[in-house]
Amino acid sequence: MIETNALKSKIEQLLSQVPDFVDNEKNLKINVIKTAAENGDVKLLEVLLKNDEAKAAFFTPVLDSFVFKTAAFKEFLEYSTACNSYSKYLGKKIGLYMGDSALIDRSEVVLNFPFKDCVLEGGQKKEDGLDTYFDYDEKKGEYTEKQGKRREIFYNEVLARDEIDSLFMPKAFCNAKRYGENSPRLLGEGAGVSFNRNPDGTITDNLIIKGNNLLALHSLKKEFAGKVKLIYIDPPYNTGSDSFAYNDNFNHSSWLTFMKNRLEVAKELLREDGCIFVQCDDNEQAYLKILMDDIFGRDNFISSIVWKGRGGRQDSKFIAQIHETIQVFAKDINTVAIYKEEVADEDSYTGKDEKGEYKLQLLRKWGSNSRRIDRPNLYFGVVFEGQTIFPILPDGSDGCWRWSKSKIDDAIKENLIVLQNKNNKIELYEKIYKTGNTKEKVFTSWFEDGFSGEAANHQKDLFNEKVFDFPKPESLLKRIIEIATNENDIVLDYHLGSGTTAAVAHKMKRQYIGVEQMDYIQSVTVERLKKVIAGEQGGISKAQGWQGGGSFVYLELAKKNEAALEQIASCASGAELKDLFDVLCSKYFLHYNVRIKDFLREIETERFSSLSLDKQKEMFSRILDLNQLYVNADERNDKNTGLTQADIAVTEDFYRL
Repeated sequence: MIETNALKSKIEQLLSQVPDFVDNEKNLKINVIKTAAENGDVKLLEVLLKNDEAKAAFFTPVLDSFVFKTAAFKEFLEYSTACNSYSKYLGKKIGLYMGDSALIDRSEVVLNFPFKDCVLEGGQKKEDGLDTYFDYDEKKGEYTEKQGKRREIFYNEVLARDEIDSLFMPKAFCNAKRYGENSPRLLGEGAGVSFNRNPDGTITDNLIIKGNNLLALHSLKKEFAGKVKLIYIDPPYNTGSDSFAYNDNFNHSSWLTFMKNRLEVAKELLREDGCIFVQCDDNEQAYLKILMDDIFGRDNFISSIVWKGRGGRQDSKFIAQIHETIQVFAKDINTVAIYKEEVADEDSYTGKDEKGEYKLQLLRKWGSNSRRIDRPNLYFGVVFEGQTIFPILPDGSDGCWRWSKSKIDDAIKENLIVLQNKNNKIELYEKIYKTGNTKEKVFTSWFEDGFSGEAANHQKDLFNEKVFDFPKPESLLKRIIEIATNENDIVLDYHLGSGTTAAVAHKMKRQYIGVEQMDYIQSVTVERLKKVIAGEQGGISKAQGWQGGGSFVYLELAKKNEAALEQIASCASGAELKDLFDVLCSKYFLHYNVRIKDFLREIETERFSSLSLDKQKEMFSRILDLNQLYVNADERNDKNTGLTQADIAVTEDFYRL
């Protein structure tokens, strides 16, 4: 694997040897080099072919010759010279673009932002975001302290493909336990306990996973891709005061990149009839909507639900914010299953045929998203009783149908469609039959289910203290799960927090998967679910008639360099840090550009000793390869991983290796 920065440095060194490619100050003339690439300039090809790394990266062997990959080389030039190799965006502003064209020039809407072409691994830890970091200074030959905000690592999708592939590989699991009505039971070899599976082979255990949620989602793909009915997340809102600790100079873009990376893989996990609910406040919700348009497709947008979650503050400067927004998208709008509320049926059924009494409902869509431009794939002619009928709005403009063409054709064959001429306007109607004393009622986009104070009181009852500032009430999750799932469907929450989604899913007999990275997963999340199993009566328990029972499996992503970071954090003195250095070198993975001898000399200097312990720890942390935080599943038998035989057995059982 060619490391990104190493290849960049090598290419810059090679190109600087050609006088035509550098200016008087020895800076590369990027535009001149691009032109040379387009023209197949011999000066450029010759210098690249003489270097094995450059030849491997930018030439394709064909028989006894090599073909220059012009586009790849030009793309490399563009990306590697912008934003410190991380992004193609030279500016720091956010804009709406389609490709290279500004929104003002096009009708489509796409959210473009720095780092859109990157992967942000990210870590939600309170200790992240230190204001001091250290870089190796080539000229001085030493590690230099830099002041400013800590930089996040962005893996560019073009430059760092190998690093990203490694990052996304399924991870090994460790410390697996099944919690039930009895004491927890270990999973793995010798423990006699493995995962429960349905006849199709899919794991049916409820899962609680500790670890980085991006890596956990990719690890779940092999087992659960296309099987999750509902994803609900309540991610960090990027308000500056929450747990989103990525405090670099692109805080807003970092958040968007963080969300994008996770939403893309979350989409792969959804069933074709599944949907995703993402909660947010006004700080980012507008950008989130456009980002999700890009990932899930505008045609798959269902609703922006408004949840009135708290009362207004009298000391609000302008307008008191009492709501949050939940963006709802289908994986496929034509197959998504959204379930309606059962209420007393007091409607008038004026029609009657051999199937029973019925009422009529307009087949053309009305209200929001009812124009042709909103749902272009739902505008078409329907042939009925010798006429071709289009969905035309009352103002004469093109509208759209509520159903797909195939569904309408099937309904016509089943005699479920009626044509009526009202006020010289021909419309198609759906027959809706009376089925009893109740009917299905569509949920509206205004939710008043529970409030944050109610959830906070529930947490105090569970833990005798306030755990989170604005927890989500179980009644809100109950409403969402009712809308989107049936019993035994799989519910996923990869920002699990205190475990509200899992607790509600458990009480409602849904299978759930929860992912949380913070250490409180043990003291809060797991403990809460243990209380649920024991039959705690808070939240929705009485409404559900909950009496306890069930189980869940707790797993951890097996740590590699993450364990090294924890050891660094636990050191109580600079002397302990120095004693740890040999362990770091022998057991863990250092960053490729670390010069061990220079680093050893640096930590013996008076300058290092004069640093605060936090700064010393940060300096040690910077020498680790942060692409190697967790153990890949295919490394499970490596003795250096520290995995037990039980851990290996659990990993192999999970992935069916």
